[in-house]
Amino acid sequence: MSKTLVSLKIQGSHATIEFSSPEGGVNVMSPDVIHSFGATIARVKKEPQIRTTTIAAEGKVFLAGADIKSVSRFGPDEAREYCQLGNGIMHDLESLPCITIAAINGAALGPGLEVAAACDFRIAVKWAKLGQPEVTLGLIPGWGGIMRLTRLIGPSRAKRLVLSGTQLSAEDGLSFGLVDEVVNSAEDLQHRVQAFCRSFRMAAPSAVSLAKRAARDHDEISAFVECFSNREAREGLAAFVEKRPAPWMESAP
Repeated sequence: MSKTLVSLKIQGSHATIEFSSPEGGVNVMSPDVIHSFGATIARVKKEPQIRTTTIAAEGKVFLAGADIKSVSRFGPDEAREYCQLGNGIMHDLESLPCITIAAINGAALGPGLEVAAACDFRIAVKWAKLGQPEVTLGLIPGWGGIMRLTRLIGPSRAKRLVLSGTQLSAEDGLSFGLVDEVVNSAEDLQHRVQAFCRSFRMAAPSAVSLAKRAARDHDEISAFVECFSNREAREGLAAFVEKRPAPWMESAP
């Protein structure tokens, strides 16, 4: 069974969810880990002060994939339960009101890439590997990865990645549009993610949440209308007229 752990650290308006494995093990997604990850996402959702969240991992691997020993014991009923659980948690991650960034410090394979694809942005070190190798095991991605990859990089490239089981380099991921930025080292990754988070400091939290919802649900009209029902829009418009910073700008990280 995987010994991968999931931890949460909150510093002001930023949260870090980190995968780690004791004694230098490889981070994998067992049923226990996905339950723990889901509970951690739920904790982030309950903290309204959180404006940015990083999904990160300790060591040289982001998430190497599923716990194959656990998956190999599944029958159809267990497979359905595992698939529904993973889909629900990836939806919860995608639906967080804050901005989410996957800090990919190594291999992001199978469920690991599905986690990254459910984030708003992805920044990777140059040696990272990205892929959905499930077809090489006689399986397919089961946590919404096919659909999210199709939205991110287009149907042809998504099919190429999923149907071949090919692993992309970080640079290839960048050219595909799967990765937003590539950095040279783990230290650079940490610094770049911090700077990336700060780049959103001018954005009203409610507007971020509504814009994310509009993009996800393909319903920009209702999200725009809802802006005029919340306090932040009134504050933002008043601050512009009065030539002063809006309150959320003063509290930004």
